[in-house]
Amino acid sequence: MHPEQLLAAVLIITVSTLVRSTFGFGDALIAMPLLTLVAGVTIATPLVGLVALTTAATIVIGNWRLIDLKAAWRLIVASLIGIPFGLYLLQTAPESLVKRILGLLLIGFSLYNLTRPQLPYLTESKLAYPFGFVAGILGGAYNTNGPPVVVYGTLRRWQPTRFRATLQGYFLPTSLFIASGHALSGFWTSDVLRAYGWSIPFVFGAIFVGGQLNRRLPVAQFIRILYVVLMILGILLMV
Repeated sequence: MHPEQLLAAVLIITVSTLVRSTFGFGDALIAMPLLTLVAGVTIATPLVGLVALTTAATIVIGNWRLIDLKAAWRLIVASLIGIPFGLYLLQTAPESLVKRILGLLLIGFSLYNLTRPQLPYLTESKLAYPFGFVAGILGGAYNTNGPPVVVYGTLRRWQPTRFRATLQGYFLPTSLFIASGHALSGFWTSDVLRAYGWSIPFVFGAIFVGGQLNRRLPVAQFIRILYVVLMILGILLMV
């Protein structure tokens, strides 16, 4: 990795972690397309996986009393089954195909959140398994396991406090499994570990600053702007 790429990677990781810490989501959705454009999928995926694990662990340590594993365990189990399929996709699929799939995911999830369609109420909790399985595949391949979980929580009409707590209970074990899978699959190269090492101080700084911004920024307006940006990034990946 050239110095310019390393600098860009650290900057992208810092900004994406700041967004995650401020609004509770969005780190992988921002970092994956940008890092893929800068350094390629095989560097972007394990690097974002390591940072996501670090961020999840840090947030859980500070908010462990809010974790609701009872609501998250079906999603976790299904995701752990799906993650190896995502890792296989990452190893075997052409990078151009991976970029297009990631672009479609970004465009679709952005449109979903911008339009906020009236979706049916999901009464059956066992449907967490297919949502979790798809999340695992996306997490193993692109670290984007969040969107299916967010859609599932929306269909279940989770209250905001339960939503946040359940996401925390979900992300830590799945992030650990995803990062371990990347390591065992040989994706933790010297370039990945070097970029991660340079990013760590900025990651912790972004987590702290994001916690302060969370209390002050107009969240709804920013999130709409963020989804427009994500849609543009998705289109760029499709080109």
